[in-house]
Amino acid sequence: MLTYLILEALAALVGASAFAVILYVFWKKKGVQFFAQRRWLYIPVMLFFVAVALGFFANRTYPPDFAMPVFMHSHAPGGLPPSIPFAGIIDFFRFKNRFEKVDTIGQDPNSVPSEPTAPDADGVVRIALTTKEVIAEVAPGIYFNYWTFNGHTPGPMLRVREGDMIELTLTNDPSSLHDHSIDLHAVTGPGGGAALTHVAPGETKTFQWQARNPGLYIYHCAMPNVSTHNSHGQYGLILVEPKEGLPKVDKEFYLVQGELYTIGQLGKRGLVPFDAQALLDGMPTYVTFNGQIESAPRMHANTGDTIRIYVGNGGVNLISSFHVIGEIFDTVYPEASIGGALEHNVQTTQVLPGGASIVEFVAEVPGTYTIVDHALARMNKGAWAALDVTGDPRPDIYKQVDSAQTQGAVHHTM
Repeated sequence: MLTYLILEALAALVGASAFAVILYVFWKKKGVQFFAQRRWLYIPVMLFFVAVALGFFANRTYPPDFAMPVFMHSHAPGGLPPSIPFAGIIDFFRFKNRFEKVDTIGQDPNSVPSEPTAPDADGVVRIALTTKEVIAEVAPGIYFNYWTFNGHTPGPMLRVREGDMIELTLTNDPSSLHDHSIDLHAVTGPGGGAALTHVAPGETKTFQWQARNPGLYIYHCAMPNVSTHNSHGQYGLILVEPKEGLPKVDKEFYLVQGELYTIGQLGKRGLVPFDAQALLDGMPTYVTFNGQIESAPRMHANTGDTIRIYVGNGGVNLISSFHVIGEIFDTVYPEASIGGALEHNVQTTQVLPGGASIVEFVAEVPGTYTIVDHALARMNKGAWAALDVTGDPRPDIYKQVDSAQTQGAVHHTM
């Protein structure tokens, strides 16, 4: 994991030292002849060129389309990554042993609670979350320091019922380096709970609130700088079901779009530090669904299934244009409002930063459906997921036409 950072630091140190020796000899001895007569001076020259080569090797990146689905690779030109981030490397080396290394950071999109959490005997619904800073792969060979709820990005999907009294306990894992809190957009009260849940590493706090408004809401860490915490992956969704519940469907999925800002070009391997300037510029290195770049479909359904997707946007800069390629949303709950007007036959729906949406459709034709932010350049940065639908073909809806059968047919053009 640290190999590329070590090589990059070594290349910079050796190259700078060798170059300094070479400059000193030229300045002190004032000529090439002295240099040529001292064979030992060939050593810093060789070390300098070795360091340059090592630096290029340590900064190797994948091609710019590596984060996209294999069947949709682009051919955009690449570029050179920036110079070595010394301050970031020092921090990572100092604290890396405190962080748990998580094999899969991306929350399972199938992990939707089937029912609202039941209250205890006293009528209070109790929920416990832990903030934890971990190291995990954005994509194979690319590691990032994620800040999480319960060790995944997004945090667990929470499901409660309108009118419930909720008691939420937030613990900050002792291994964390930073203070954390939680702001649930479903909460009525200062900071959405953040004012009552400022927890230092190893600390626990609890607060109560009433789920007064049905809808699907983002929750996130609200410690300053809030955007820094969110862009490390610290967000999730909470569903407040109406008292009468939602209509039953066959499959429910959980997806939250998020942004990662890292030093180095897209695809730079090794442990990549956070890039605060890119955050301020609104130029994320990666845009993902559920925290990491997908490698294989994790959502599965059968033809005829009614499907509901709970979609969130952890932000912090981009509006998501949520779209399933090859499907039309039968029903959309715009901005995840429950109780307001529904929209029907929608191709693409917006999901605002810190906002959400609920979409429903029927899986009628088998195949693999790519889910995207239809600001399609973001697919190059990882903004896609896949839904596999299994079942019998539906030639009445969708089929290939043999070109021989079209011979002599009249095609009308406008």
